[in-house]
Amino acid sequence: MTYANWVRQAKAGTLATIDAHRLQPVGDLQAEISRLKRELATACEERDILKKATAYFAKLSK
Repeated sequence: MTYANWVRQAKAGTLATIDAHRLQPVGDLQAEISRLKRELATACEERDILKKATAYFAKLSK
């Protein structure tokens, strides 16, 4: 299976995930959970960068 096929199936909501020994289609709820996890990871990365930048600039201003 190619990457383009995976993307097309993911957008259509028909991409299967391996669940032990059988395949299950990805539903709306699982797709939403995945999207929210990605969004949370991005927000955490941005937060960490801002914390480091704040500490850096606070150190410079002393």
